[in-house]
Amino acid sequence: MAKIQMKTPLVEMDGDEMTRILWKWIKEILILPYVDLKTEYYDLGLEHRNETDDKVTIESAEATKKYGVAVKCATITPNAARMPEYNLKEMWKSPNGTIRAILDGTVFRTPILVKGITPYIPTWTKPITIARHAYGDVYKNTEMQVKKGSKAELVVTDENGNETRQEIFNFKDTDGIIQGLHNKDDSIAGFARACLNYGLDLKQDVWFASKDTISKKYDHRFKDIFQEIYDNEYKEKYEALGIEYFYTLIDDAVARVIRSNGGYIWACKNYDGDVMSDMVSTAYGSLAMMTSVLVSPDGIYEYEAAHGTVQRHYYKYLKGETTSTNSVATIFAWSGALRKRGELDNTPDLCEFADKLEKATIQTIEEGVMTGDLYMISKLENKKKVDSEEFLKEIGKRLEAL
Repeated sequence: MAKIQMKTPLVEMDGDEMTRILWKWIKEILILPYVDLKTEYYDLGLEHRNETDDKVTIESAEATKKYGVAVKCATITPNAARMPEYNLKEMWKSPNGTIRAILDGTVFRTPILVKGITPYIPTWTKPITIARHAYGDVYKNTEMQVKKGSKAELVVTDENGNETRQEIFNFKDTDGIIQGLHNKDDSIAGFARACLNYGLDLKQDVWFASKDTISKKYDHRFKDIFQEIYDNEYKEKYEALGIEYFYTLIDDAVARVIRSNGGYIWACKNYDGDVMSDMVSTAYGSLAMMTSVLVSPDGIYEYEAAHGTVQRHYYKYLKGETTSTNSVATIFAWSGALRKRGELDNTPDLCEFADKLEKATIQTIEEGVMTGDLYMISKLENKKKVDSEEFLKEIGKRLEAL
């Protein structure tokens, strides 16, 4: 059979630990037999990031800007324990944070629903998409430890050198800590437009939630920009489709989400989105059943799995033990990137392949063949737990049939 041809390469960002092993198997078993795969490859494994002083991460993001579509494997964000393990020069920042800052995009995360796996919240019959602002807040923070007797101030110097000062706290009686956050109006506006456009694409309501009653300047700025852009650019389009945008407080949003049926986009600031996407994915069944795509305001797409590098399974793998690691989100990262590449390049056979890859993956699980995490929560009567590689081979059989 002639392989499906690609006109333009994908940017391929390799990663760490067990997901790096799955990455190689997915390509070998599910993609390379059918697609003449063209990628511009970047090794974002922690060892290579350390060797290049993390320049490889910046290069991969710049390449994504050039080619328009990237697919990324999960990567380690090192903590203190990783320093001696990998002999690191420094505690390198999150590659996702770096890439998101360069692309200035919004992360959309949506659960993959399959028969036999009932959400922990039974009313959730439709997917909830979490839209996470991917710039600023705690991920671009400045923080300090403060000694007793110190006074902390917020100081802003304008372009003429004039200073505005506001006291944060006087630490006259105790040591303490301070943290400085920032965001940019143009990034917030890009976030708002990305979310509202996604609502039009999916024909779904968009919720935005923050805590403007407490954060009367910072969070309120997000609320105002969202409302202004909606009123001026999207209100008529939304009303024509019978969908709505509304703002609510983050604590009210959580209560509404738990009582809802799903089927909407929940827009969150960076940290809120980080936390809530894990909560939503777990409540649907598994973090490994969550798609994730970073969309920039100028139409750049980076697909990845929503989960981490599965460190515990990797250590088992290194000992020669078999693992039963769920690769679904990583498969869907590849299918999403291949489909988007096909759409942008007008190569429908590549889009069709991506559809069939996803169909074969879901079919495998719904026919009772699954990894250990899904086996524990699946309500199917006839089910079989398989190891990581066998799961991919089972998908491969169904993909070949399709």
